[in-house]
Amino acid sequence: MNQITMQPIGVIHSPYEEIKGIPIQGTLDDKVEAWIELKDEYAAGLKDLDGFSHAMLIYYFHKSQREEIEGRPFLEQDRHGIFAIRSPHRPNHIGLSIVKIKSIEANRMCFTQVDVLDGTPLLDIKPYVKYFDSRESVISGWLDKHFADGKIPDRVIT
Repeated sequence: MNQITMQPIGVIHSPYEEIKGIPIQGTLDDKVEAWIELKDEYAAGLKDLDGFSHAMLIYYFHKSQREEIEGRPFLEQDRHGIFAIRSPHRPNHIGLSIVKIKSIEANRMCFTQVDVLDGTPLLDIKPYVKYFDSRESVISGWLDKHFADGKIPDRVIT
């Protein structure tokens, strides 16, 4: 297989300078604000994104120094296959977060529902489209037990 080379289009700025204290998913703490800062040559790519409420950020887990095929998620002690969890220690260290857009100005997009470390390299942005991205009758595997009966698990990484 051929090698793939990517370059960041910008950087994600957040108040999280270390993993401890980050919500396990951004929707579990929607009060924290963050922003992306695009390289100037990509700023025009934000045109019309302000008409969307949410966006998907694709980024590189730059602090991950290892690769695992199985890992232990934050919600339990059991190990699961890397493709059944959202660990940063994956083969290509690619992350995906859905965030709520607050504002866009020039080369910056401010957002909430952040679960990303400060300084994370941004690879791409895609609009979240309810007609394409929302699904019915979703089953969430081993995670379903952690949300049974309306339970909300511990919200932050300790």
